Amino acid sequence: MTRTLATETVAKIGEQVLIKGWVNARRDHGKIVFVDIRDRSGVVQVVGKTDLGDLRPEDVVYITGLVKKRPDNLVNPELATGTVEVAAEKVEVVSKAEELPFDMGQETLEVELPTLLDYRALTLRHPKVQAIFKVQEVVIDSFRKAMQAKDFMEFQAPSIISSAPEGGAEIFEVKYFDHKTYLAQSPQLYKSLLVGDFERVFSVNKVFRAEPSVTTRHLTEVVSLDAEFGFIDSWVEVKDMAEYAIKFILAEVEKKCAQELAMFGISVPKVADEIPHLKLREAQEIIFQRTGRDCRQEKDLAPEDEREICKWSLEEKGSDLVFVTHYPTRARPFYTYPDDKDPEFNQGFDLLGRGVEWLTGGRRIHDYQTLLAHAKEWGVSPENIQIYLQAFKYGMPPLGGFAFGAERITMLTLGLGNIREATMFPRDMERVDVRLSTIQK
Repeated sequence: MTRTLATETVAKIGEQVLIKGWVNARRDHGKIVFVDIRDRSGVVQVVGKTDLGDLRPEDVVYITGLVKKRPDNLVNPELATGTVEVAAEKVEVVSKAEELPFDMGQETLEVELPTLLDYRALTLRHPKVQAIFKVQEVVIDSFRKAMQAKDFMEFQAPSIISSAPEGGAEIFEVKYFDHKTYLAQSPQLYKSLLVGDFERVFSVNKVFRAEPSVTTRHLTEVVSLDAEFGFIDSWVEVKDMAEYAIKFILAEVEKKCAQELAMFGISVPKVADEIPHLKLREAQEIIFQRTGRDCRQEKDLAPEDEREICKWSLEEKGSDLVFVTHYPTRARPFYTYPDDKDPEFNQGFDLLGRGVEWLTGGRRIHDYQTLLAHAKEWGVSPENIQIYLQAFKYGMPPLGGFAFGAERITMLTLGLGNIREATMFPRDMERVDVRLSTIQK
């Protein structure tokens, strides 16, 4: 008999079906036993007698039975299959589960973060945990669709690179045969290079940051959603493209993930018709006026400053999102374009939302000699980035681009407390699947 998925049973009343899945929950009522069976489509209730045996949560079972319409007074409107049940005729236990370390039947999984990650193969089965990654799937897929709609071509950037162009202090060294190489912090050099070949490119890449921090918003391995394009007239075009992309992403999440958003009791971030933007020094002045905290000479916004300017944006502009632009030139990578009117600051920007950075981007230097001079001034050896410089040596249009963090977008859209919750298998200073403190060095 061909397998029937749980949600397909509603269209098969009066038919015999074979369902395959995991025992989600069991309820005994005297001689009558109710078992909820879970598969990739959802959950369906199975009813039987003691012939359901000693089934317990997470057992893998094949059940043959007759689909019946539930009595009106027993319909469950909260369940997609709440109008039917399967009367069990044959039960085959394919795989027995050991006793669970915690209750998986709760609406919200009540475990501490270390436990959530220590039992990852199990906790990823929980509906609310799965909802996180259904949202993340839409985030990544809609980024692709947004870029493809604007005629961008996808590429995959290398993860192993020959030099550390964005700073050696935060990069992982890799032994590559008899040579020293590194894990890429960003596909930036490759996507800029490819603008000279394909004009508009984007990538969905794993990137690696050896940041010595244990915070709620940092990881050493993340999914970066990158885009780069040429023939721009201004950095504003880059900002506008980034704004288009994030609006597209959030609209798709709102449309396709209503059930998942409801699980978390949250809505997608509010976005103004035009996302407000401020220069860094303007943002710092607002923060000073609102709080008395003087950060007006700092080269970046501290976490508390990011939270404050997001509060201002929501209160004054009705937007959870706000762009902050024109950071000190020396505080950004060598390829960032200095502002024509005030070269001390550059034509770069960050997108902040709900108190945290979502995106960074800006215009890039496209003139070969200027780029070469900046590389030397920033302490980047031209010999180590020859393939990148080669693209500019042989003609490059004015260009710019941006990069989102997929985990950050997921975390902040759903209001999660820690970015590790938005990562299936997080890597940080303390964990590579297992807690590193448990491994003997």
